[in-house]
Amino acid sequence: MKFPFLQLLLCVACALGAGAASAEKADGKQPMNIEADALRYDDLKQTSVFTGNVVLTRGSIIIKGARIEVRQDPQGYQFGVVTAEPGKRAYFRQKRDDVDEYIEGESETLEYDGRTDVVKLIKDAQLRRLRGTQVADVVTGNIIQYNSLTDVFTVDGSPQKDGGRVRATLTPRNETAAPAAPRPGVNLRTDDTLGGSRK
Repeated sequence: MKFPFLQLLLCVACALGAGAASAEKADGKQPMNIEADALRYDDLKQTSVFTGNVVLTRGSIIIKGARIEVRQDPQGYQFGVVTAEPGKRAYFRQKRDDVDEYIEGESETLEYDGRTDVVKLIKDAQLRRLRGTQVADVVTGNIIQYNSLTDVFTVDGSPQKDGGRVRATLTPRNETAAPAAPRPGVNLRTDDTLGGSRK
């Protein structure tokens, strides 16, 4: 019974990673810019805590949340932990190289690793691929880990929600029409405003 599940995960990975495109390679070389209502900086620990309607940009990367804690290691790599307001989700978006496609996601907590360019979406997580402005693929789970350099991701379900199942809606790559309406339980966002509420 495990083979069909593994086959589904392989199909999902191929669908979201299809083609030679990967995330914008220049993003890792760009400075990290952050706007917030307040900042607390600790020079000794090399940490900055931004609170209140926080927006982080780095090249094509956009991250939004209620609180972002950024740490820098001795080599200069930056790491961020983003949390959302209660009842809302933090938001992540990044353009893919050489195509008009974006990867975006939401979860209660986001972790960003500047060394490896890995984003981890934790609790009530959803990852989407957009072709232009059309949502093409949607994956939901409890924890989603996305490597933007390799376009490889993993999804773990939650025993407390949806029976522990990972859910995916995939659109064929050669499909030109808008994807079919998602099944009940898959909620799509139509904008990238801060902290979309769960529906």
